[in-house]
Amino acid sequence: MDDLNFSVAHIGINCGSATETARLLQALFGLPVDEGRDSIFSGPRLELMKAGGRGVHGHIGVGTDDIRAAKAYFEAKGFCFAEGSAKYDDSGNMTVIYFELEIEGFALHLFQRPGK
Repeated sequence: MDDLNFSVAHIGINCGSATETARLLQALFGLPVDEGRDSIFSGPRLELMKAGGRGVHGHIGVGTDDIRAAKAYFEAKGFCFAEGSAKYDDSGNMTVIYFELEIEGFALHLFQRPGK
């Protein structure tokens, strides 16, 4: 399991107004704003969802060095994944997949660290 190198990559928050939340976090803490199509990153670890998303409150992204091995590891422990949630890069490599479970209203997904 050590070679999977799990760590929290980011927290996604389902926002009423992602733009206003990003402005507030920028004013409070000076966090840089990086706007995307579906979300706004406030600093490197807070993803503010523009139109909600998985999870009642949001999601927790857990980074790993080997997403396929991590998926197999959790499946061997009896955990299930929402197969339709998987995302792939242009080369067909899985980059994201959500677990079926939620923890305290937060969906949970694995995230393939770039370059690994």
